[in-house]
Amino acid sequence: MHTKTSMELATAAAGVDEASLHAFETDGMEGSVVDIAALADLLGLDVAKAERVAQGWEPAPVDLGGWRELRMVTTSEGFEVNSFLAWDPDIQEAALFDTGWFADDIFKLIDEQGLNLRHLFITHMHGDHVAALGEVRKRHPDVRLHSGSAHAPAAQRVVPGEPVTVGALRVIGRLTPGHAEDGVTYLIDGWVGGSSLVAVVGDAIFAGSMGKDFNTPELAQRKIREEILSLPSETLVCPGHGPLTTIGEERANNPFFH
Repeated sequence: MHTKTSMELATAAAGVDEASLHAFETDGMEGSVVDIAALADLLGLDVAKAERVAQGWEPAPVDLGGWRELRMVTTSEGFEVNSFLAWDPDIQEAALFDTGWFADDIFKLIDEQGLNLRHLFITHMHGDHVAALGEVRKRHPDVRLHSGSAHAPAAQRVVPGEPVTVGALRVIGRLTPGHAEDGVTYLIDGWVGGSSLVAVVGDAIFAGSMGKDFNTPELAQRKIREEILSLPSETLVCPGHGPLTTIGEERANNPFFH
């Protein structure tokens, strides 16, 4: 993928003006005459996958019933952001992955399930992912924080490959900088019933897309390939925005990866 592509080159390849290209980015293909193949080729994307996504491809719906100890909480403040709560149902220990904009629904779920929130794992410190951090720490003052930030206290910094236990669950951090310098992907296994591995990826990768990185896109793509797309195909991918997906779906359909 090209590190920098001028708007002039992009609009020329797409065959539309700048306003139309922005409208396509916002609203999708409906009524658009954007030349997807030419634009994808310019950007170094997989053309067939890019055309599929542009035509409305979405991953197959995921039934979280297969992970009865996992819930997604989505909050909105101009745009939606996903948080995830996982727990051991036998001893009721829980871990939260990002806080989203507001924590009310998270607190409600914790209370409904009778959970003891022990850990808060941060995928990256962008405001939409940690906006409710203060609320969570006030309500659960003993919660242990985990972050990839170089500015975090040493006790809170993720040690790659070192497991953190949440009852029977194991959480292992993999550093995935790119979209955010402190980006971390968290792998969760040990599910009741042997449900497949779960990867909470923050904004590293989305269904059919990846997080913007204008400065180090090659690094972002490399870390996603090495740390995320190398996982088993059945791995559930929990992104910070948009629908749940799987590694298999992203290998087959994400145009940023050939």
